[in-house]
Amino acid sequence: MQTVTLIPGDGIGPEIVEAVKQIFEAAKAPIQWEEELAGETALAQKGDLIPTSLTDSITHHKVALKGPLATPVGKGFKSINVSLRQKFELYQNIRPCISTVGIDTKFDQVNTVLFRENTEGLYSGLSYYDERLKIVDSISRISWSGCTRIVKAAFDYAQKNNRKKVTVVHKANILKRSGGMMLEAASTISKDYPSLTWDDKIVDNMCMQLVIRPEQFDVIVTSNLFGDILSDLCAGLVGGLGVVAGANIGDGCAIFEAVHGTAPDIAGKGIANPTALLRSAVMMLEYLDEITIAQKINQAIDKTLAQVEQRTGDLGGKANTQQFTEYVIQNIV
Repeated sequence: MQTVTLIPGDGIGPEIVEAVKQIFEAAKAPIQWEEELAGETALAQKGDLIPTSLTDSITHHKVALKGPLATPVGKGFKSINVSLRQKFELYQNIRPCISTVGIDTKFDQVNTVLFRENTEGLYSGLSYYDERLKIVDSISRISWSGCTRIVKAAFDYAQKNNRKKVTVVHKANILKRSGGMMLEAASTISKDYPSLTWDDKIVDNMCMQLVIRPEQFDVIVTSNLFGDILSDLCAGLVGGLGVVAGANIGDGCAIFEAVHGTAPDIAGKGIANPTALLRSAVMMLEYLDEITIAQKINQAIDKTLAQVEQRTGDLGGKANTQQFTEYVIQNIV
């Protein structure tokens, strides 16, 4: 039995977390939860966005599942998500974007996994403000170790999951040194993976290619800022942030998360779609080598989403959160 730190989150977080708990129980997943607060809920109840009890729990159990969190705007608070990723060195942000039967989009053959470097680049937090001149400098810090470990993670994943190609996305035509470093890392690391091919795309061309023929891409790896943008673009190709999973993985620690927001406008109404968090929880099971149960739940999600009457309102159905949860449970075989 694996104990996992469970962070209900803010807004719709507690509702979709409850759905995951019910489905895991029905599937007999060998998981027990240790619930901890974070975000605005934690700030209100404990006076801290990231309480020590939360970080202690993640440090101890090494795995967490996180609902959406709200960082107060305009009050000098640093992003909670960025803080957690940097604290636990979760350098891999992994976002599978796969077409699902029943979710109508312009494309039906998307099957790509994006690896975003998660701790460096323009999100390093290195920012300087000249009050006299009204100038802000935001430094994009890129390291050789940061480039090599994220590129290696992408190649490892591709090899392990029978993928064929890795695409490195960059802006090395303008950002010669920082963009070039990831290309150099790929050129070096690819020699250890003779069964895989790799290519590269300049980020602006990559955006165009993704909205013209996304099925050409398999595994994508890129920097923090470009990955932040491209991962949402890829999600849009398969139905939006409400249906895609997200994982933040480091060496020996991982936090799985819903990648959408807290949706305060529908919080408490019982109509939120738990698919994104549920898909992330399935990724967590795979990470823990609980492959059979992960496949069972994933197949139940697919079967539910394939039937319009069983989908939630955001996907054209009429089911509320609890009804969707019950449908998934009924479809577990």
